Order: sequence, then structure tokens, then C-alpha cells
Amino acid sequence: MTVFVFLGSLLAVMALGVPIAYALLLSGVTLMWHLDMFDAQILAQNVINGADSFPLLAVPFFMLAGEIMNVGGLSRRIVKLALTLVGHRRGGLGFVAIVAACLLAALSGSAVADTAALASLLLPMMVAAGHDKARAGGLIASAGIIAPVIPPSIGFVVFGVAANVSISKLFLAGIVPGLLMGLSIALAWWFVAKREKVVPPPKASAAERMKALRDSTWALLLPVIVVVGLKLGVFTPTEAAVVAAVYALLVSTLVYRELNWKQLHEVFVSAAKTTAVIMFLVAAAMVSAWLITVADIPSKMIELLQPFMGNQTLLLIAIMVLVMAVGTAMDMTPTILIMTPVLMPVVKAAGIDPVYFGVLFIINNAIGLITPPVGTVLNVVAGVGRMRMDEVTRGVLPFMAAEFGVMFLMVAFPWLVTGPAKWFAA
Repeated sequence: MTVFVFLGSLLAVMALGVPIAYALLLSGVTLMWHLDMFDAQILAQNVINGADSFPLLAVPFFMLAGEIMNVGGLSRRIVKLALTLVGHRRGGLGFVAIVAACLLAALSGSAVADTAALASLLLPMMVAAGHDKARAGGLIASAGIIAPVIPPSIGFVVFGVAANVSISKLFLAGIVPGLLMGLSIALAWWFVAKREKVVPPPKASAAERMKALRDSTWALLLPVIVVVGLKLGVFTPTEAAVVAAVYALLVSTLVYRELNWKQLHEVFVSAAKTTAVIMFLVAAAMVSAWLITVADIPSKMIELLQPFMGNQTLLLIAIMVLVMAVGTAMDMTPTILIMTPVLMPVVKAAGIDPVYFGVLFIINNAIGLITPPVGTVLNVVAGVGRMRMDEVTRGVLPFMAAEFGVMFLMVAFPWLVTGPAKWFAA
């Protein structure tokens, strides 16, 4: 009955169109009434404690870094480098989008920011070259969601805080899975591009490639600084976010000189608005997380999944299917905040590595960003490309299937995640 009250109130309020953060607060109040323990002071205290977290300071700084990169010229130079490297191949512009997405993912960690940059830069080029607009938009959307998997990742920060798991270990464990996601959509694009009669751009000369590499060197140094710094213990993930933001600011203003004072103000305001949304979601979710613990909902979930507890693979498949279903209706951050306190006790009871589960969980939530009807990243591509949502949905299907395939491959073969994670952490 407790589970029904919580989920029923949450879904009912969401169905009325109430924003997720307020829906979480209202469902928390409903559950408090049901448990006969309503106290406004407890509600306020949990909201304040939810946002009072040092690791969560990484969120605004990574958001700021992503905004600065898009306005300050770092993202454009990354795309230019990818264009000179693989743009001349059949379907080359699609491969450019994938390579650029992997490189941008290592800079910002925001799927929305990366997708907006890729769509504005590459979608017109792909359409002008003769590629189907819906298919090109679908490819860019599926490439953009690599950002929450390859470090630095805002998704890993939120999950690490909610699950009390090492964010540094999550960052290092996400490198290879993120690259495998890129490889999967590259294979899917190769099959799709074979049927299109599109003449690729001319091959860039060695001089042009070297010039593009020199121009993008400052941008490429950022992920190296972050990953090496985390691995060597020079700074924490939160401090890495500050380093990323300051580095991007210095490069954009002093080296590339493409960011002026007026743009800087707009960048700070945009990053602040996005951060406010995420932090309010986190604060509201902490009320539900506390009540989930008090109501002992995790033990009820363990009982529900008891038939799968003896087989880790079957249990993970069941959980992944559940998260897939939730991802069609909810955005990434609220899904992480709502489901993490429910699922983590199940994962720990089954003896599953929390870092391994965290990588699978974030991959699943990232793919949820391109699953209709919500599909935040799909909406970004549709808005930038001035397309209908159903067109982008049609275009993304083969790439979404490829990424789901990689996710379930990692469920079947855990060493694809745990092996590289141990190597990077060593």
C-alpha cells in the first residue's frame, strides 16, 4: 500500500502537468500524511539538506564549462578537427558527428549542450550534402547522449551523491562504455549511409589536418587534464569541475578570444538557470528519498524482485527494462533521484558492484533522453532543426536500438565495464 500511495500520487500529479520538482514534493507530503508523520519542519529540513552537498557543486561548474565551450569556440574547433579526420569517407559527415560527440562529451558532460552544438553546426551541413534530415537529426541526437557517460558527467555526479558511490570511480568506469556507444552508432550509421547516394566532401590535406589539430589543441587538453588529475588524485570531481570551467574561460577569452563581456554575462545566466533547475530537483528528491527509507520501500522492492536475486544477470535485465520504461516518461535527473534510493539496496543485496551498476544505470537513463514521448534531446534536435518530433523519432530508431544493444551486452558481459574500470583506476 505504501508503494502504491507514493507512486500513485507522483504519477497523478505528473499527469496534471505539475513540474517534476513540485510533483516530488507533493508526493512526499502525501506519503508523510499516509505514514501519519507530517511535519513541515522535516519537509523543509530535507529540502535544505538535499541541496547542501559539496559534490553537487560540480554541477554548476560543469554546466558553466559546457556553456563557455559552445560560445567560446572550443566546440566549433572540435567539430572542425573531426571533419578533417573522417569527413571524406562515405557518410563522412555522420562519422564527424560521432567523433565530435565523443570529444565534446569529454569536455562538458551535458547531453543537451553537446546536442545543441552539434545540431546547429552539423545538421545544416548534412542536409545540404543530401542526407535525409530526419535520419541526420536522429544520429546527432543519439551521439549527443554519449555526454552523460564519458567523463566528466553530470549524471554520474548526481548518481554518486544519491547512491553514495565514488564519483571518481564512476568517471573512470564510464570511458570505455561511452566509446562503445559511439562505436555502436557508427556501425548503425555505416549500414544506413550505404543506402544513401551522397557525395562526401573532399579529403582534407595533411596541412589542413595539422592546422585543425593545432587550433583544437587547447580544447583537447581539457579532458586530459581532468582524467589525469582524477586518476592521480590531484583534485576531486568537484574541484575538476572548477578547473574545467576556469580553463575553458581562460582559453575562450585569452587564447581564442571569441568570448566577450556581453556573451560572458549571458553564459553565466544560462548556466545559473540550468543549475537552479537541477539543484531544485535534487533538493525536492531528497524528501522522497528520506521517506522511501523511512517507509522501508527498498525491502518491499527486494521482495518483489526476489525471484531474480539468485541470478545477477536476470536481475539486471529486469532492472534495466524497468528503467527503460520509466525513461520514456521522465527526464534523466528525476529518474536518477527517484529510482536510485529504491534500487541501490536491491543491487547491494544481490552483490552487484555499485560502480558497475551505476554505469549501466546512467547509460540507460542517457538513452531515455532520446526515447519518446518525452525525449529531451529529441526535442532539442527538433527545435534546432525545425522538425516535427515524429520525424526525429523515426530517424533515431536504428541508433537507439544499437545503443540499447551495447547496454545489454554490458549486462551479459560485465568485464566490458569492470575490466577497463580497474585498469584506469590502477
